[in-house]
Amino acid sequence: MSVSVALQTISKTRTVAFVGNPNTGKSTLFNALTGFRQRVANYPGTTVERRCGLLRARTDVELVDLPGAYSLAARGADEAIVMDALLGKSGQRKPDLIVSVVDAANLGRNLFLTTQLLELGIPLVVALNMMDLAEAFGVRIDPAALSAELGVPVTPVVAIKQVGIEALTQAIDEAVDQPCSHHCASFPDCVCAELDGLCSTLSSGACEGVFPSRIEAMQTLLDPGGYHESRLVQRCGKGLAEELTERRRRIASAGESLVEIEARVRYAWIDRVLQNVVTHSTHPRRSRTELADRVLTHPVLGLIVLLILMGACFQSVYAWAAPVMDFIDGSVAAIGQWLTRWLPDGALESLAVNGVVAGVGAVVIFLPQILVLFLFIAILEDCGYMARAAFLLDRWMRLFGLNGKSFIPLLSSFACAVPGILSTRTIEDRRDRFVTILIAPLMSCSARLPVYVLMIGAFVPAVPLLGGLIGLQAATLLAMYFVGAAVAIPVAWLLKKTVLKGPGQSFLLELPSFKWPTPRVVFFRVYEQGRAFCTSAGTMIFAVAIVIWALGYYPHPASIAADHEAMRMAARGAQLAEDALTERLASINQQEAGAYLRQSLLGRMGLAIEPLVEPLGWDWRIGTAAIASFPAREVVVATLGTIYNLGSDLDENSAGLRATLQAATWPDGRPVFNLAVALSLMVFFALCCQCGATLATIRRETGSWSWPVLTFVYMTGLAYVGALATYRLAIPWV
Repeated sequence: MSVSVALQTISKTRTVAFVGNPNTGKSTLFNALTGFRQRVANYPGTTVERRCGLLRARTDVELVDLPGAYSLAARGADEAIVMDALLGKSGQRKPDLIVSVVDAANLGRNLFLTTQLLELGIPLVVALNMMDLAEAFGVRIDPAALSAELGVPVTPVVAIKQVGIEALTQAIDEAVDQPCSHHCASFPDCVCAELDGLCSTLSSGACEGVFPSRIEAMQTLLDPGGYHESRLVQRCGKGLAEELTERRRRIASAGESLVEIEARVRYAWIDRVLQNVVTHSTHPRRSRTELADRVLTHPVLGLIVLLILMGACFQSVYAWAAPVMDFIDGSVAAIGQWLTRWLPDGALESLAVNGVVAGVGAVVIFLPQILVLFLFIAILEDCGYMARAAFLLDRWMRLFGLNGKSFIPLLSSFACAVPGILSTRTIEDRRDRFVTILIAPLMSCSARLPVYVLMIGAFVPAVPLLGGLIGLQAATLLAMYFVGAAVAIPVAWLLKKTVLKGPGQSFLLELPSFKWPTPRVVFFRVYEQGRAFCTSAGTMIFAVAIVIWALGYYPHPASIAADHEAMRMAARGAQLAEDALTERLASINQQEAGAYLRQSLLGRMGLAIEPLVEPLGWDWRIGTAAIASFPAREVVVATLGTIYNLGSDLDENSAGLRATLQAATWPDGRPVFNLAVALSLMVFFALCCQCGATLATIRRETGSWSWPVLTFVYMTGLAYVGALATYRLAIPWV
């Protein structure tokens, strides 16, 4: 019977769950079977994304890519999601079939999860992936013999080369309605007796209707304090906890160790199976991987290689993205100028140019950095290096309450916090991931640089230090980058002790074999991240940009327009030379823009907060610029230019803007800006979270507004205290 005829025998939509250890090529196989016919959503009640897609050329078979898991014991959030999905809990549909994806080159370790899946009673197909790597390592596997041992279909595939896809499709179709309840491992009699008793308890009395699966009862019994026990005790009451304690005591009195019994029994069965289905020969390719690991995981040489690679990645995010970002910036400006010529002056023209076009630009401008960063991450992940980097840095990151996988996101955040936060998806532990997300904005991103350059160039003297090796201006810039990173350490520790308090998770990490990155896989990952940013975080960034535009535009008093139109008419009647007239009209336009901004809701907010920011040495104009920079920090430069009637087209290197700031005074004649104020302003921007894009991305990645609100509040508080302390310490020296 052909595949097409066989597939037509399924009369309703079937759900097929893809399950496997991390680094087994599960997602690659899922992509090969679905192509781009996928949708992304969150698992119910979580922030973890789920990918679903229809089997190619099919509408009646839906594939679900579950997170990577090593066991059904559910020691982490991802494994808990896998268990809930397989048991049909939390409002999810129980799958009609499981595809257990195993790495053929590491068959023994991967089969541990497969033996647990076999006991769920759900039809199962084993996809024996990476057969080419196994053969290169000298591992020969007999799929037919393995199928006979497991009692389920076993299909060899090479996902990245699209080998075995048709055979796997046919195996899925043929197995979807076949019952499966194969118990591989035989546990000691004392464990089986206690398990039978627990199952009886869970199917009656206070627990009636709570428990549908024997495998979950086993994980509850053998994993004290684990996810399954916590969930069932919450439903059944403390009486169940007491019963579990007593049953475990009887198992221990029989001489069995709860810690090792499941691993011992299952791996004993797996070892026997492997003797019948696997043969070994020489494996030259594995020796090359081991030789590379001698360098890449070396505590000194490995760090040198890592720093070189991260330096290249970091520089690329700047250098490769900069031309595209400049092109986007220029295109946005050109579109705005075109609309200005064709639309009449007024709210519609301002909304179109400064609201819609600028808002779209605020979204698209981040794409080049995001795509470049994720291109590097995808390549390094697919070739197997990222696991080595995490392993190498774990001991250092543990000092800060994080794990090795936090390093790349934090380093990336020095370029831009948005892609840095997105890259935390590689961190499996929820607490470590959320802590990394919450401190990533403390890294001084490129958007802060215009503020630093403007303040340092105008108010920090060019004094040589250390015998001329470094100047005071360069040292100040370096200090601003150091401030955020230094503050992030105690913040991470405090978050782990308070809002993200919980038991420590063991850092389980697999070092996969090295292989050449697959262009299709790399492209798909980069495309997926770019699309996710535009469709989720991008919409929020656009909305924030529109709100800030409205605050800066309304109210729009007609008297200001009349007064400045009279000034323009007077200038035209003064018989000035053409160049002088053009300069005079431009000056009047700048004054008009400044007057509108001062009268706007944004300007009034700046005046309202002046008593709050005055202790920092700021006046209302600096406060207004800080508020206006909420969508993007670099806006502060253009806002200061507008407030001081210089126009919004200035940059941080403008000599006119620097001179104007140096000459600005309070009503009593005191200078507004000096070295203490400049340092205060820089420290504030180094620690605050004046970035709507970052907050929108945090909202998307955490699935709740509480985390971006917490981020904004704690960082603004830190920024205020830091700016106040800096100003008070520096003012005596000015």
